[in-house]
Amino acid sequence: MKTAEQTLPTIANSRSYMQAMCYDKYKGIEALELRKVEQPQPKAHEVLIRVHATSINSWDWDLLRGSPFIVRMDGLFKPGHKVLGADVAGRVEAVGSQVKSFSPGDEVYGDLSSYHWGGFAEYVCADASLLALKSKVMSFEEAAAIPQAGVLALQGLRDFGEIKAGQQVLINGAGGGVGTFAVQLARYYEVEVIAVDNGAKLNLARRLGADMVMDGEHLDYCRIGKPYDLILDPVANKHMRAYAAALKAKGIFVLVGGASNTILQAFSLGQWISWQGSKKIRLLMHKPKAQDLEYMNVLYEAGVVKPVIDRVYPLHQLREAFRYYVSGRVMGKIGIRVQ
Repeated sequence: MKTAEQTLPTIANSRSYMQAMCYDKYKGIEALELRKVEQPQPKAHEVLIRVHATSINSWDWDLLRGSPFIVRMDGLFKPGHKVLGADVAGRVEAVGSQVKSFSPGDEVYGDLSSYHWGGFAEYVCADASLLALKSKVMSFEEAAAIPQAGVLALQGLRDFGEIKAGQQVLINGAGGGVGTFAVQLARYYEVEVIAVDNGAKLNLARRLGADMVMDGEHLDYCRIGKPYDLILDPVANKHMRAYAAALKAKGIFVLVGGASNTILQAFSLGQWISWQGSKKIRLLMHKPKAQDLEYMNVLYEAGVVKPVIDRVYPLHQLREAFRYYVSGRVMGKIGIRVQ
């Protein structure tokens, strides 16, 4: 008969491990390191996902380098999340005791930025409420490109921008992750789409359906004297008064992301501008919603939106993927293949 001490090695050996790209310091790309770590186990309300694909978002880059300083809310001097990656697409391996909406084998996707991240790994646990079933005709790489960028574009135009047919809608950064989704979605809402980005990305914007394109490296859309009903800007870096001047009466400017001082202005001066007149300045506070992912499934299957994926890297080449990301040449999204 075995003693308790003799059974301990068997218990230790029963643990499962996985590969994950981790980081311990705000040192940028060089902080990333592929490690063997213990595989997570789902809590009662969680789903264990075998990750097939993920993607890079600007928030990943901000957290990797710890800048702007506001991203350090979960860890002032060292990262609060050791494994980044908000977007995940994969198969359910196991479910917690309280989970009724998913079963092992289901193909799911979601945005874990409001939970604990962890997509740059072979397995991750996620709150079941953050996930949606992936469309069966959508690849894992396509699914992984949608959760954050696609939903930001959808919420920015539909919920914050109150988009209406017949409007003139300007999308800045139209060749980026959020922008490529926004151009396609705006066309679906039957508006005139004006796409702004650097010259190399303008042909892409045209192919996605933009009615007019503008080279943002040579033209300032706030200064050309043409006002718009709705402006969606993921890379805002100007003064709020400039954006207000580019709007028609009752126009709406939606700030999705950008420079730290511009975001702070949206909190303060933007509210004052909205109170003083008919124009509105709104800062999009992203909230991942499974219902929006289900809606994106419908739009994908109807041919309304299709993720634009520039390149796909294997997980162990995540450093190289980030180097390309910061080059400024990316069109759409960068995918990361895990399984």
